[in-house]
Amino acid sequence: MSKREYDEDDVRIRPGRSSRPRTRTRPKHEDAVDALVITVDRGRYGCVPVDSGDDEIVTAMRARELGRKSVVVGDRVALVGDTSGSAGALARIVRISGRTSVLRRTADDDDTTPEGRLERVVVANADQLVIVSALADPPPRTGFIDRCLVAAYDAGIEPLLCLTKGDLAGPEQVLGYYAELDLPYVRLQPDSDLADLRNRLAGRMSVMVGHSGVGKSTLVNRLVPDALRAVGVVSAIGKGRHTSTSAVALRLPRLKGSKKQDPGWIIDTPGIRSFGLAHVSAESLLHGFPDLVEGTLEDQPNCDHTGADCTLQKWVDDGNADPRRLASYRRLLASRAGDTQATEIS
Repeated sequence: MSKREYDEDDVRIRPGRSSRPRTRTRPKHEDAVDALVITVDRGRYGCVPVDSGDDEIVTAMRARELGRKSVVVGDRVALVGDTSGSAGALARIVRISGRTSVLRRTADDDDTTPEGRLERVVVANADQLVIVSALADPPPRTGFIDRCLVAAYDAGIEPLLCLTKGDLAGPEQVLGYYAELDLPYVRLQPDSDLADLRNRLAGRMSVMVGHSGVGKSTLVNRLVPDALRAVGVVSAIGKGRHTSTSAVALRLPRLKGSKKQDPGWIIDTPGIRSFGLAHVSAESLLHGFPDLVEGTLEDQPNCDHTGADCTLQKWVDDGNADPRRLASYRRLLASRAGDTQATEIS
């Protein structure tokens, strides 16, 4: 028996891994539906289609192609899949539009600890921060308001001071403290007409924050009479419950005879009672105190504005600004450095 001779046709060569470039073609999802995220609950997102003409809530989940991109209340997204909003239906979020603003807070002011550096996005695309503060019972806390102002200015969001319980005390003390800021405000009492506030909310995405007891929940229910029902519907999307730490966006009702087409949205944030500001640089903290900026212009380079020989201190002593404002600014600087006593005072 003769020996077989082999040639090149008998040899199989496996191509190398890098011999063929890998391509990943992602779908364009040209038929995706634009929507607004109104609630987030454990991996499920309640969304309202922008052009639907109603408030039918579509339950959605994140598509894998989004990677690690977070989705928060206020995000404008694109949906594919079942967007009918019917029971059991589930859509997918395939795109997140660019955010016009991001309101952030940190768990703690101390940026030297992991907890203090943990940054949380509260809401996206808001253009107004409504700071709800009672004039009495409980008394106004200007330290909290100052923190909210710093967070708002840092995010590029306009602030609005909403003073409740105006039947118990006058606004002179609070307004005097912010006299140099020209801070817009509304004063309310239990039987107040809300027309002025509604006009300031119309056409906007407004975030409402406030301490317990200031009347924020009552105000939300007056603005959106169906708020409790709406929250109940939203709760069902995650098969859980609407907890005190979750934000929810509520569409303001369109009033009869109103000339404005869009009555606006409010985002209720029951769990946001304070703003850790570790994500805000020491230099940017001054943005919340525009009445003090002029006093820092002639300061020495790298001045921390805490010393008695600081030009800002002398400028305030000469009567150019309220000493309480400088004290509040310095408390925020101290709290960022980990001074817990300063944090508690503010």
